[in-house]
Formats: sequence, structure tokens, C-alpha cells
Amino acid sequence: MNAVRPRALTIAGSDSGGGAGVQADMKTFGALGVFGMTAITAITAQNTRAVIAAEILSSELIAAQVDAVVEDIGVDAVKTGMLGTAPTIDLVAGLADRHAFSRLVVDPVMVAKSGARLLAEDAVSALRGRLIPRALVVTPNHPEAEVIVGHPIDSDDAVHAAAGEIVRLGARWVVMKGGHRGGDEVVDLLHDGDRFWEFRDRRIPTTSTHGTGCTFAAAIAARLAHGDDVPDAVAFAKTYLHEAIVAAWGLGHGHGPLHHYHRWYR
Repeated sequence: MNAVRPRALTIAGSDSGGGAGVQADMKTFGALGVFGMTAITAITAQNTRAVIAAEILSSELIAAQVDAVVEDIGVDAVKTGMLGTAPTIDLVAGLADRHAFSRLVVDPVMVAKSGARLLAEDAVSALRGRLIPRALVVTPNHPEAEVIVGHPIDSDDAVHAAAGEIVRLGARWVVMKGGHRGGDEVVDLLHDGDRFWEFRDRRIPTTSTHGTGCTFAAAIAARLAHGDDVPDAVAFAKTYLHEAIVAAWGLGHGHGPLHHYHRWYR
């Protein structure tokens, strides 16, 4: 661990609207006292209403970004977001091995808030077989978890069972996010293959939810870079995300961004 400043790397897509992707990750890292670095996997043209265009960067350029920052600055935690294709997932899995990423947080981004698909259908098997086994923590929302396990998750018992299935794919921990499930509370379930932890908070009636998944995973990575254990990192990220949603400015005409610097100014 770097004694001067914790360092975190995000390997994800760029969001021109600034609410999700590497922009949300970097804001989160900065707000939480971590030096953030990026390896951009895709360029997207998007706003709060839609993803208008997207282009995946070459494997060579993605790898060069990761190698450049790791070999010079170093990393204490890594977070992945939009990877887009099976070849990109294979590449990132190889980079995780090459650089021995021990604190790898995988946010299995599949669909944007606007409904645009951000992961090719043929990339799911690569996600399951190549990247998830290398993750310290995986953070699927409800629809993503159903895709990963390959069947509906239609009850609380099924959520617990699916968490076990994802850990058995090789992840050391999984957070089954509850934002897409119903109820007055949002319940996130953390599992390590043995124990379960529940993190609860009231549901916030808002449309300012763009980048919630990115922000949550980035906050976990930030706290891991600081040296937290996984349950403490998840608990911190849950509180930080809730506060960022409550403090959102209501920008745009669709799903607006969060206020990542809510602890510094309103």
C-alpha cells in the first residue's frame, strides 16, 4: 500500500454527459481522497436521456493505458465498468493477471439507464468465465445478476441462492444490489460464500440515478485502496451513494447525475 496517497484505476467507458463511466469514477475517487487514474475502453456520446453513439477502443490502446499507469504510478485498487465486448473482457482479465490486481472490483455493466445495451450478448460467457473469477468483489444489479446466473431471481431466497452461484464462479465476494427490486427500502446483500451481510436504506423517489452503479463500485474500490476490508468498504459506499443521490442537482431531462462532491459543497 502506498503510504502517501491511495491510488485507484478505473477501466471503463467515457460518458460525455459526466454522470457515469470514468467521469463518475474519477469524481468518486477524488471525493474520497484517492488518486484516480483511467484506462478508457470506449467513447460514448450520451446525456441523461440516451446513449447516442459509442465506439470501443482498440485492445492495444486499452492495454497501453493500463500498463503505463501501473508500471509508473502503481495501483492499490482497480474498478472495471463498461467493457463492451468479449475481446475487451479477455484483455482486461489478462491484464489483471499480468499486474496481479488483488483488489479488483467488477461492475458488470450491461445496460445504460436509458436502456442502451453496453455489453454484447456474446460477451456474457467471457464475463462469467474470465473476469468474475479474478474479482475480489462483483457488484451486479438485479437484471445483471439474472444474466450472470442465467435464470430469473424472483424471491429473497433466490437472491441469496444467486449470490452463492456468483461466488462459485470464482469471485471472492458479491454484492447483490437491490435498487431494481421493489419495496420502500433498498437492500444490498453482500456474500463471501459463507456469510451474508445486509445493507439497508430508504428508497429515494428521484430520477437522479445516472451513474449509481459506477459510483457505488468506485466508492468500494476507493475504500479498498484506503485499506478497508470488504464489508466496511461496502457499508461506506452504500452511505456515500445514498447521500450523493439525495444531494443531486436535478440536471438534465432524463436520468440525472449524482452530486459526487456533496460532502464538500451543495
